[in-house]
Amino acid sequence: MNSIITHGIEISVKTRYYAPQSDPKNNHYFFVYEISITNKSDYTVKLLKRHWDITDAFGGKREVEGDGVVGENPTLEPGDSFSYNSGSDFSSDIGKMSGHYTMKKLVDQSEFKVTIPEFLMVLPARLN
Repeated sequence: MNSIITHGIEISVKTRYYAPQSDPKNNHYFFVYEISITNKSDYTVKLLKRHWDITDAFGGKREVEGDGVVGENPTLEPGDSFSYNSGSDFSSDIGKMSGHYTMKKLVDQSEFKVTIPEFLMVLPARLN
């Protein structure tokens, strides 16, 4: 599990290969990831946006931006956590993702970025 704390917000990531949505014979590999967001700060925050940098083993790059995560804009009181699952497809059996969330402190409406640590997605057979 990869974890990082930025501005008192901890982001943890777990990944796994998802064979039912993959087709290796046609260079299509699908991975799922679980993100846990834990508010270790002293203030209430709201997740506004996400930004992803996605890179495959061939150097192909994509950026994805959008509001919230999985259709939600969670608000986290100090000590609260929010977890969600999502996924990404790749044309190679190894890929990586990183990015950031834009959050807002509700006490003063200030916005700040929280780093999502880089994480790898690797076809299990490549780990042997």
